[in-house]
Amino acid sequence: MDGAERRNEADRSTGRWAYIGSFTSGGGKGITVAAVDEASGALTPRTTVGTVPNPACLALAPETGVLYAVSDTEEGGVAALRPEAGGLTALGPAVGVGGAGTTHLSVVGRRLLTANYASGSVSSLPLGPDGGVSGPPVVLAHRGSGPDPERQQGPHAHQVLPDPGGRWVVSVDLGSDSVRVCALDRTTGVLRAHTETVLRAGSGPRHLAFHPDGEVVYVLHELEPQLTVCRWEAESGRLEPLSEVAIDSDGVPEGERAYPSVVSVSPDGRFARAAVRGSNRILTFSVAENAEKPQLVDGVDCGGSWPRDLVTDPSGRRVYVANEWSGDITWFDADPRTGRLRRAGAVEVPAAACVVFS
Repeated sequence: MDGAERRNEADRSTGRWAYIGSFTSGGGKGITVAAVDEASGALTPRTTVGTVPNPACLALAPETGVLYAVSDTEEGGVAALRPEAGGLTALGPAVGVGGAGTTHLSVVGRRLLTANYASGSVSSLPLGPDGGVSGPPVVLAHRGSGPDPERQQGPHAHQVLPDPGGRWVVSVDLGSDSVRVCALDRTTGVLRAHTETVLRAGSGPRHLAFHPDGEVVYVLHELEPQLTVCRWEAESGRLEPLSEVAIDSDGVPEGERAYPSVVSVSPDGRFARAAVRGSNRILTFSVAENAEKPQLVDGVDCGGSWPRDLVTDPSGRRVYVANEWSGDITWFDADPRTGRLRRAGAVEVPAAACVVFS
């Protein structure tokens, strides 16, 4: 697509935006703001903001529309930015989270939660009336380890998010092979440990997604390619493993491994998808007949190399993949009946890490 065609695509944008995070340490530009063409799904980059080092995860606050970015660095941190006229305005400097290697964040009411991989902890920070983030952080340290001597010498919190009802906070820990459930005091920000579900030793859980019914959870593992299907008991705040589904490693070069990165469920609850680094594939599972029994229906090339993030747009019609090593965002049209994906386009974004939509 040449420059004129890109401008025409941008002109057809209906005001929706995509925010793309990238690793500045790997040659990325930070946060890219791109216009979204509703008709084609094309992304047209408009501007970049490079003030946040390694914004590897982004989240938009549903009430204020403020964009939050992690700083996946040795020090760890978060920043708040307000989207304005196709750009971003920082709401103050980045804030420390009291943990190292911040990999994920979520908004829960007037609190910002972060998962700090390197230090194996979860942090809670207050949000101001304008959406700005401040301190001091309240930190809950994870404990435990796993059998992998290189990756599981201690806890490594990789994801933190609220449950669908907003009553509980759920965190995924790759280092201790577990998923923790905590209660959050929304006034003080204190996180109180409630339950812990221990999964297969050495599997390295990395990421989870709730089914829209609020009763089923899919946990994706990085160290042992598999998907664990769990039942979520919202009243008691407990996660019960039900079954394991092997992740197809076809396409992985000889002598190398598959490293699943993220699982996502379509808005209509009919399909679950997993991105697999190493094989560079996107797998689609049908969960339309029974959410507790995923059935593999499709596997396609991710369109690049090392798919770190996988996002279904709000309409459910398209799936976007952030390919870190090849430096691009590739998008696919999703068949609403079969769930199968068809590559529709791509845009260059060096060291791409994540994408979110307004």
